[in-house]
Amino acid sequence: MQMIKNYILIFILSLSLPSLGFSETILSTNGIKLSEITPNLSEPWGMTFINDDNLLITEKTGEIIRINMKTGEKHSIDHELDFFYYGQGGLLDILYNDGYVYVSYSEDREQGKSSTSIARGLYNEQKIIFENIFRAESPISSGYHFGSRIVIKDNYLYASIGERGKGMIAQDITNHPGSIIRIHLDGSIPQDNPRFTIKPKWLPEVIQIGIRNPQGMYLSPFDDEVYISNHGAKGGDFFGRVEFGGNYGWKTIGWGGTNYIGTKIGDGSAWKANFTKPLWTWTPSIAPSNILIYNGDLYPEWVGDVFVTSLKYKTLYKLNFKNNEVLSQDIIFEDLIGRIRDIETNSKGELFLINSNSNASLWKMSKE
Repeated sequence: MQMIKNYILIFILSLSLPSLGFSETILSTNGIKLSEITPNLSEPWGMTFINDDNLLITEKTGEIIRINMKTGEKHSIDHELDFFYYGQGGLLDILYNDGYVYVSYSEDREQGKSSTSIARGLYNEQKIIFENIFRAESPISSGYHFGSRIVIKDNYLYASIGERGKGMIAQDITNHPGSIIRIHLDGSIPQDNPRFTIKPKWLPEVIQIGIRNPQGMYLSPFDDEVYISNHGAKGGDFFGRVEFGGNYGWKTIGWGGTNYIGTKIGDGSAWKANFTKPLWTWTPSIAPSNILIYNGDLYPEWVGDVFVTSLKYKTLYKLNFKNNEVLSQDIIFEDLIGRIRDIETNSKGELFLINSNSNASLWKMSKE
């Protein structure tokens, strides 16, 4: 079959594990093994470790789930987030930090409109009481392009805000969609953001504009910079660095892509000198979701490389990333677990993946 041409499926088997109380499915290809930890997840979107034994997962359909990593058992955590499950919207990214849980989600606003919003609450195994610390303005009637990953650097929270399918709104400095924002962990606004330094007309939370649908974001452990992955249109997906006061150019440029009907984006330029330049682009599109820059002890040969999860091609890519330059790309595996939504690592350097299906699973990836 066409989808199997780049790998050989060595084995698919189920093992009964009475001591753990669940059955484990193992997939293997080209020296990579994927072990199923927890099945029957409903459109999982984001995940974050509390510690090596406990992982939180958001389901786009509305659940926040704690996974016992020793047994694979699921435990639902109550919340009262007013989320908007429609199209690409729902509960999105999740991040645990210093006793707090941060969630990005599509918030149900007035008259059928929604926004990419961020809430935080003290962690509790039964119920988390969330309070909004950011709401993208203005709310929009659309089920597209919410973003939205979150990372924490020092006392700052960075988040990617999609342009909701509205194109040139990403160049509109009076709106948040199509930008990267930076706030303090309590939602207050840093007084050294571009608004107060080099971009006096920008909204106070915004540090970069001109982005389409950035569903990946990671803080590099090597240079302390924040990096993103971004969906282009028909081509033009990219990996790049967040630039303070920068502009990636959407929808004046399309990074090598075209509109879905085949027409040019802007004048057809892939990039122009007054815009931030991506470090790597994909045409045709791979539909990148989250990214991870590896720094674990378990796989020293991967240290410094960037893992990129692909929804469209159901593939885990690896970028050879040295000295702020992408040298090459490898495929780790493809079409084993479906559309790949997120990748995460624990303190041991172990790697975990979730796919985005309505009947999805949490997987552990290792080398055979």
